[in-house]
Amino acid sequence: MDCIRLTGIRCYGYVGYLPEEKVLGQWFEVDLKLWVDLSQATETDAIEDTLDYRNVIGLVQNLVKISKFDLLERLAGAIANAILQQSDIVTQIQVILSKPAAPIPDFNGKISIEITRTKM
Repeated sequence: MDCIRLTGIRCYGYVGYLPEEKVLGQWFEVDLKLWVDLSQATETDAIEDTLDYRNVIGLVQNLVKISKFDLLERLAGAIANAILQQSDIVTQIQVILSKPAAPIPDFNGKISIEITRTKM
């Protein structure tokens, strides 16, 4: 199966367990791997035969912006489910959702959640 990768989708949102995370917000990064059949698009060169990346990026940015979840896991799942529901051609999705500046004392790393979902 073919796939499309969208990486480095940077969004500001209000997801987090701590109350100040829901008020102050923070940056998130999203990487997607979308399994699709690209055979027709490789022949026709028509955007109608593939996935319009702009729509997917806009959907992710909006979800991160408006969501008020406690857990990154919940947001990653919401992103995966929304894309699978919106697209007729995406059969499987991998979402890597990262919080590059988690409010954890003495921790300068990045926290990432990776989930894979398949359309039923």
